Amino acid sequence: MEIIIRILQVLLCLSILVVTHEGGHFFFAKLFKTKVEKFYLFFDPWFSIFHFKIGETEYGLGWVPFGGYVKIAGMIDESMDTDQMKQPEQPWEFRAKPAWQRLLIMLGGVIVNFITAPILFWAILYTWGETYVPINESKYGLDFHEVMHEVGFKDGDMIVGVNGDYNVDTYKQIANPILYEDTCVINIIRDNEEMSIKMPHEFFRRVLSENVSRLLAVRIPTVIDSVYLDQGAAQAGLMKGDSVIGLAGKSLFSLNEFVSEMANHKDTTIEIAYFRNGVADTIPVHVGADSKIGVTLCSPTRWIELKHIDYGFFAACPAGIAKGYELLCNYVKQLPMLFTKEGATKVGGFGTIGKMFPSAWDWESFWFNTAFLAIMLAVMNILPIPALDGGHVLFLLIEIITRRKPSEKVMEYAQTIGMIILLALMLYANGGDIVRAIFD
Repeated sequence: MEIIIRILQVLLCLSILVVTHEGGHFFFAKLFKTKVEKFYLFFDPWFSIFHFKIGETEYGLGWVPFGGYVKIAGMIDESMDTDQMKQPEQPWEFRAKPAWQRLLIMLGGVIVNFITAPILFWAILYTWGETYVPINESKYGLDFHEVMHEVGFKDGDMIVGVNGDYNVDTYKQIANPILYEDTCVINIIRDNEEMSIKMPHEFFRRVLSENVSRLLAVRIPTVIDSVYLDQGAAQAGLMKGDSVIGLAGKSLFSLNEFVSEMANHKDTTIEIAYFRNGVADTIPVHVGADSKIGVTLCSPTRWIELKHIDYGFFAACPAGIAKGYELLCNYVKQLPMLFTKEGATKVGGFGTIGKMFPSAWDWESFWFNTAFLAIMLAVMNILPIPALDGGHVLFLLIEIITRRKPSEKVMEYAQTIGMIILLALMLYANGGDIVRAIFD
């Protein structure tokens, strides 16, 4: 059932993005009185699920759910309709329009994507507000992933500044500069003394190679919130409220340390040290093959209060624009990572997109992911690759500068090469998803 919910979310998300993106091309084409022959959600090789015609345009639903398209008369596109291009040029065709109009028609989809994201963030912030864990209020400091330990961080350190900015309150204010900035200096408090740690150049390579999902987390005690019947903890006698302070002779304090250490003791019995009512004791507990003993641990909200910001209708607008701009900048900064050995192995397709969505339907998460993917779609489409919008834009800019239109043969070859490149990238990305699903 969980996979079905994810598939439905992906299909709905992609449908919204395809319709809005292609609608951008459609809008400018109609604005400049250019004939649009087809407007399809998903692709329709050989047949469509259904279609109907209004005026000169056929609207339909294809059966290959990988995108969609508008077929604009007099344009060399993915349809490769070269027969039409052999006919005399007509005033309502794309090729007959001035270069600046053709440029806006090709940019229409990207423009709409860039507009869609902040509008969705505006709606999200107005409807649900914003909730986050205030990093700077963690009285026990922070826990760090091993890759952070390697560059000098210790569990319990408190991060107070990043690149001279001491107004640090959220996880992303720390993680984003570490991953995306060429130079990053982190100011910390350790043992009541301030010190700084300079992050290594291209630290993201280490993060990608280790498949790190989170660099740091709020440090909280390991306190049992509930115990499941007939599992190791219940059989040993552990109870709600017990504080775990050691595993297999190794002392620990935080929840992250507990989870990390448990992974080393699958399907075995270990001594667990704990506090109960101020008294320390140890007890043998069987650990399952899944590294679990059958307990739920108290969440960070027991020790640190979540911050929530409510936005009025008008206040949510600039906040939504700022969030969209921030995500856009971060995504653009990530692009060079794809051209590294570590980044190339993380390229994903529809499986990776599916994992972005929760296993239970959640509208806030759905709309946030849709807004993020709108930004992603815009950036990818504007890349100067033939067959993408950016490829057409590149040729149009050359035409505007040189005042000379590329020949139709050049456009045909470019379109063919571009489609081969895109097909190869799609196979690589989705093949990566399959490999990870099998071996991870």
